[in-house]
Formats: sequence, C-alpha cells, structure tokens
Amino acid sequence: MNSIKIHFLGASGTVTGSKFYMETPELNLMIDCGMFQGLKELRQMNWEPLPIDTSKIDFVLLTHGHLDHTGYLPRLVQEGFKGKIIGTAPTLAITRIILLDSAKIHEEEAERANEEGYSSHHPALPFYTVKEAERAIALFRFEEKEEWTSISEHIRFKFRYNGHIIGATFIELEAFGKVFVFSGDIGREKDFLLAPPERPKWADYLFVESTYGNKLHPEENVEEIMIALVNETITQRGNLIIPSFAVERLQSLMYLLWQLYKKNKIPNIPIFIDSPMGNNVLSVFEQFPDWHKLSMTTYQSMCNHFNIISSYGDTWKTIDDPRPKIVIAGSGMVTGGRVLTYLKQLIDISTTTVLLVGYQAEGTRGRQLLDGAHEIKLFGKYYPVKAKIRHVESLSAHADQQGLLQWMENIRNMPEEVFLVHGEPTALDAFRSKIRDVKGWTAHIPKLKETKEFLV
Repeated sequence: MNSIKIHFLGASGTVTGSKFYMETPELNLMIDCGMFQGLKELRQMNWEPLPIDTSKIDFVLLTHGHLDHTGYLPRLVQEGFKGKIIGTAPTLAITRIILLDSAKIHEEEAERANEEGYSSHHPALPFYTVKEAERAIALFRFEEKEEWTSISEHIRFKFRYNGHIIGATFIELEAFGKVFVFSGDIGREKDFLLAPPERPKWADYLFVESTYGNKLHPEENVEEIMIALVNETITQRGNLIIPSFAVERLQSLMYLLWQLYKKNKIPNIPIFIDSPMGNNVLSVFEQFPDWHKLSMTTYQSMCNHFNIISSYGDTWKTIDDPRPKIVIAGSGMVTGGRVLTYLKQLIDISTTTVLLVGYQAEGTRGRQLLDGAHEIKLFGKYYPVKAKIRHVESLSAHADQQGLLQWMENIRNMPEEVFLVHGEPTALDAFRSKIRDVKGWTAHIPKLKETKEFLV
C-alpha cells in the first residue's frame, strides 16, 4: 500500500490561485501554479512562500495558460523549483506571453507607485521581473494531447482537450493504478472558436472546477445585444469600452463583431484592439490552427477588419479620437492593463458604456462596477462612475452548472472521492448539492492549505 498526499494550495474556497501539490513515493508534482486575484487578503497571499519545500517538486503540469493557473511560476522558481514545467504546446505559448506581460506590468506598477508615492511599501517591488519570468520559461517542455506520458515507473499522465481557451486541457493522471482527474477550467459545448470539451470516462479521484456551479448561462441573444450597444454608441457619439481577457475572449469578440459587420447588422464603426498580450495571442491562433475552428483565410480577414494598437502613444490617440468607437482592451476583470487608461479618461462621461464580458471575481474592479459602484479607484485616485455598465454573461468561456454535469456524465464508475475547487463559497455549496441530487456522489469542498492522504 502506497500513500499519496495532495495539498490544496490554491483555488480552494475561492476561484483563483490554482495550485495542487501531489506527493508520491516516486516523485512530487504540482498541478497548475496560479496567482490569487481579487480580494486584497487573497492577493497578499501571493507574497507568502508556499508551505512546502519547492525544491522537491519534480514537475509542474499545466492545464492551461491563464494567469490564475500559471502566474505563480516565476515565484516558484525563486523559491527553489528546478524541475520541468509541462503543458501542451499552445498552453506553453500562451503561458510565455502571459508571464512576460504580467512581469512587465508588475515592473511598471512598482515604478509608478514609487514615483507617485501611492504604495504603502517603500520601495514598492514588482511581484516578479521579466528576467525572473524568463527563468521559469526556460523550464518549459511540451507534450502532445491525447497521449500517455510516463514520468516514473508507476505514474503517467495524459492531456485531454477541454475547450475554454486555446491549448486548454484536463489532466488524467494515473498513479499506482488509480486515476486522478484534474478538470482545469472546462469550456463550453458551443463556442465561436473552439470545439466542445472531451469528457473523462473514469475517475477514482475527481477534482472539478465550480466557477459557475450555481448558475446557468442566460439565454441571451448576444448578437442583438451587441447590435443595440453599437447603435447606441453611434447615436450618442460615445465610446463602447470592453475590458477583455486577452486569451480567447478577445478573439471571440473580434469574431462576433466581424461577423455582424459582414452580415450588414452593424455599420463600419472604428474598432480598436488595445491589448499587447491579446495581439500576441492572435499569433498563437495562427501558429496552432488544429486547436481552433478558424481557417487561416478567415483568421486573416478577421484581423484585417480591426485597428490593432501596438504603442502606448496610439492608446492616447485613440482616447482623443472624437469619433464614436469601440475599444477592446485588457484586462477582463479591470485589474490592470491598458483598459485602466481608457477608464481613467472616460468612466466619468455619461456617453461611455462599459461592457463586461465574463466572470468578475470578488474584489476586482470589474465586480465593483457590476455591483453598481459609484466611484472606482485607478492609479491611486478615485473617479466617479457616470458611464453605463452592461454585462453579457453568456460570452463566458466557462461551462455553467449544466455544462459541468455534462462533462462528468460519461464517467462510468463512482469516484472514490470528488473535490470541488475553483469556485466561490456559494457556487461550491450549490454544486455540491446538485452533484448529490443528480449523480448520487458525495463531494468535498477542501479548505485552503488542507492536505488529503490517499492510500493506493
């Protein structure tokens, strides 16, 4: 009998910071290595060293490239990790872009905080630097999806296609004859750009995300909503600002707006894409055509329709452009990126509309705007919110409760244990009840830093 321990070091009782550390008799693994985002007490936890010996980790397996699944990697290397970081090729391409962009933002924010004196830390330090991100990137190794990879005598894993974003997978990990399934983030059955997720057929131990564990995506007509917003923006000679996640959401919005124009459903309003990271992600779509549904001809035609901004100087030219326009800029939860510059200048104008497209975590500016905040803090100062705030939830890249249950429905056995992760408390609890009612399975909601032992 062998003992395997799993330490829940993130995405436990909360959505962000996915980190699951697995100790086995043969080697030690980490599944995902993300940053906490949102509430201040969560963000502060990013600065605390992990309660494990990181030098003993042999491999990090990545489900996908989002920051809340990869953003802690440079810190892991700082703390002594020297192993391999393994993902699919597009996941590693996305992770590289996100880590370098994140490091650059950390450096710029620390520099601005020191210049303007609005940080409580003296001096303010970046969470990690570009050089430290590059040290993590040097440890990348890709593996193909749908193929078993052995990493020790009794342990092997397989990446399986999961929708959500380009490169995303769930992980089937076989250890000493038992199958551990880590869902990562599960995509949707119907997506503009991506195929439906594959589904596991067996899981002795199942770790499943619960972001929308208590919700069904509304039956919204996204086309009609976008048409109305574009026409309203033109009529009022205003600005439609769309904070967007740079990976998949940005590309989906581009595809939607381009299709509406092609069908003559919206006029040729200027549309600016201001997300350096998003521009780099477009190149990943070009590099990995087998991972999405767009042909290269369609992809090129779509990109040619938009004004792609590369320099910060062009950001200011766009803000000063008096024409009615649409601006899609990072970041999706309004936590950083170029969108903050637009909001600083335009959030206090009544002809501005801010369209939120997707999940807004607790403690983020996006959630504050969604909840009706009358003012918003940007770069250490408060600005009144006079803009109209709109929300389209059905563009989310996450499966809703029904989609999560569909993803699990092909599992032929009754798992020995089910763990619900990557959700806020109300979503976790609702999903636990739903799983019990629909599947007859008892699910456990692990607490942060909880450790679970498995005898295999």
